[in-house]
Amino acid sequence: MRVPLKLINDMPEDWRDGFFMGRLLLAEGPTPVVVRGGEVFDISATAPTTAQAIAEGGLEALVGPSLGRLEDLNLTDTSTIPRLLSPLDLQCVKASGVTFAVSAIERVIEERARGDAAAAQTIRARLADRIGADLSAVKPGSAEAMALKVVLIGEGLWSQYLEVAIGKDAEIFTKAPVLASVGWGDQVGVRSDSDWNNPEPEVVLICDPDGQAIGAALGNDVNLRDVEGRSALLLGKAKDNNASAAVGPWIRLFDKSFGIDDVRDAIVSLSVNGDDGFELTGQSSMRLISRDPLDLAAQTLSSSHQYPDGFALYLGTMFAPIDDRDAPGEGFTHKAGDRVCVSSPRLGTLRNTVAACEDAPPWTFGISALMANLAGRDLL
Repeated sequence: MRVPLKLINDMPEDWRDGFFMGRLLLAEGPTPVVVRGGEVFDISATAPTTAQAIAEGGLEALVGPSLGRLEDLNLTDTSTIPRLLSPLDLQCVKASGVTFAVSAIERVIEERARGDAAAAQTIRARLADRIGADLSAVKPGSAEAMALKVVLIGEGLWSQYLEVAIGKDAEIFTKAPVLASVGWGDQVGVRSDSDWNNPEPEVVLICDPDGQAIGAALGNDVNLRDVEGRSALLLGKAKDNNASAAVGPWIRLFDKSFGIDDVRDAIVSLSVNGDDGFELTGQSSMRLISRDPLDLAAQTLSSSHQYPDGFALYLGTMFAPIDDRDAPGEGFTHKAGDRVCVSSPRLGTLRNTVAACEDAPPWTFGISALMANLAGRDLL
């Protein structure tokens, strides 16, 4: 029997000292809240969306009526009200890819295997030693990186993924539409026509309209390896699907207890437990990222592209599971019912259950619905 979810068990280890922002679904509609000193405050009268609260700044001064102590709220699973939503609303949801040497190798393997999981093991053995040792020691865009590029081209090992792994330009793409991300306790979607896919446990950097980082959350950047492996031009189909972007449980706002250096030092853990008895665990250290989080944010917002409602940026993962789940050599892929936990001591635990995209709750509450709801509550 599965143990019922209880949010208080998935809070960061020092949550009583932290400053958090999120969204609760109340009877009247989605409501932005902050958590200070363990108490939850409704800030909707001051800022009806988390995007507006961040854009206007002065987060420490946000005020509103108390909803009670966090441990006293009945925040268990997604079947009750109040329930926790994704902390994102009007922010654009962006993602950076191939920011770790290990993930770069796996993207090259996907490309060369043309989406065939059975062929990956042979290719992995041939490429990993030659490329991996070099990539992990190279600063993207440096003279050393360009020299390595020349060598790899000469050996016939160059790839478009290595271009973004060690070139000057990071891979930045749109992960999900506004309001489409899911939160703690929700189902996370995988396309039913995908036979090779995986979770991607990541830190998500939250930025204001000026591109300044103001906090961080945990994320699961669900990836369809077979789809992207067939062609990088299918990235949208591989990445942007119903319920495929999980973020939460909260945005931990930067303050005296937590800052960008804590993001740089974060250890992100992953566990997957299936109804078939399969178990998978792993860790990803942000210290091994090849591009600094603030560099990735600067490559997202520039004079070439603005985000007036701010943005959330998945920072990438080094974790690409290769454990065989079914037949030898076929590697890992999700099954419906998988329980996925992404956790980090200072950010808590993001829990989701895997479902086929068509079986997960459809995304129906868009911008028009949100504006109508807020107007009906006299919050606009």
